[in-house]
Amino acid sequence: MTPQERAEKSTEIMFAADQASAGLGMTITTVAPGQATLTMKVRPEMLNGHRICHGGYIFTLADSAFAFACNSYNQLVVAQQNQITFLSPGRADEVLTARAVETSRTGRSGIYDVTVTGEDGRTVALFRGLSRSVKGQHFPEEGTQE
Repeated sequence: MTPQERAEKSTEIMFAADQASAGLGMTITTVAPGQATLTMKVRPEMLNGHRICHGGYIFTLADSAFAFACNSYNQLVVAQQNQITFLSPGRADEVLTARAVETSRTGRSGIYDVTVTGEDGRTVALFRGLSRSVKGQHFPEEGTQE
């Protein structure tokens, strides 16, 4: 199995069980080893009292991209710590894009940077996620340990 096939299969299995991301209308547009890009349309119920996208939804989009990126190696991986900086508001009916890229992966720990952008290309938020692998795999694979 190639690394790309492993990333795609891990993502398919994980997304099938991810009711939170699916329920918010997220779509996975690309996945590769250590990388993932997701989109989400800002719906009316996602707007806060300022009529902009609530930061929690932007964080959730970034966190989901982070999750798919760090789980792309057929190892179970969870978040250890995350932080986000909001730079520009998400707008009603806009499609936001979160692109996660692996910065470091050593032993059981990883660092992933996620950039959330608006339809016009502006940066909406910058997110950094620290990951930790735990015991288990998304699917059985010969020659690997669980």
